[in-house]
Amino acid sequence: MKQRVCYLGDDDLSAAGAYLAGVMGYAGLPYDYIPSRHRVKSEILDEPYSLYILSDYPSAGFTVAQMQRLVENVANGSGLLMIGGWESYFGRVGEYNGRPIADALPVYLTNSDDRVNCPQGCYVRQACRHPITEGLPWRTPPVIAGFNRITPRPDAKVLLVGDRVWVTDNGKGLQFSSVDDVPLLVVGKHEQGRVAALAFDVAPHWIGGMVDWGTRRIVQQIPVGGFVEIGEDYARFFRQLIVWTGKFEDLPESFTEELPRSESRTASPATSDR
Repeated sequence: MKQRVCYLGDDDLSAAGAYLAGVMGYAGLPYDYIPSRHRVKSEILDEPYSLYILSDYPSAGFTVAQMQRLVENVANGSGLLMIGGWESYFGRVGEYNGRPIADALPVYLTNSDDRVNCPQGCYVRQACRHPITEGLPWRTPPVIAGFNRITPRPDAKVLLVGDRVWVTDNGKGLQFSSVDDVPLLVVGKHEQGRVAALAFDVAPHWIGGMVDWGTRRIVQQIPVGGFVEIGEDYARFFRQLIVWTGKFEDLPESFTEELPRSESRTASPATSDR
């Protein structure tokens, strides 16, 4: 198995793909890249990768046989991570519902447009302690601007949830209320492989303010020229997500102790349900 990431989607490395490429470059994680408008070549499935990342990569880029081969690789130990966007899950043109890859994901997909835009923000909250979420400042939760609606499978674990907020000004100050409480990061297994479904995007606009999460700024050059500037905790979160799902380090499947309910809701701006 190749100890590398096969990263598909996010337009190209001069656009949205620069963000995840920047994270992997900063973390020293080797990867091969396929832009969103390029179809999959079967050779990337002949020798399995440690991790396949599908991020705003449409299902139309695969043949059915290629999807089946990718799922076989995951069953034999490769990781699979889907990241949210207009061309992920069902999305606008992702349309993974009813396809072989959907069967390997730790979530159920809808049969229609699953995109949710959050003009007033959605706060990302830790629901469960896990190697992916460990060591991050969840008491100061980041805010995202959109996500795909996903439904966890019964045997999956929800690590992050989102509080989508509604803010009004009554003339005396801002009033916050919670619109809903949605799963944002779900993990599980497909036979021998780890699988993860992240509902929001790694790049603007859905990543929102989370791209700046952290007190220290990271400036990372990208292979095609130019750079991205990101927050250190944003970079650490995505690094840990990739490392755990692809088994690049000897990390446990999960932690045995659960996060206390009071701590899991700390720092949410919502004061009532809507």
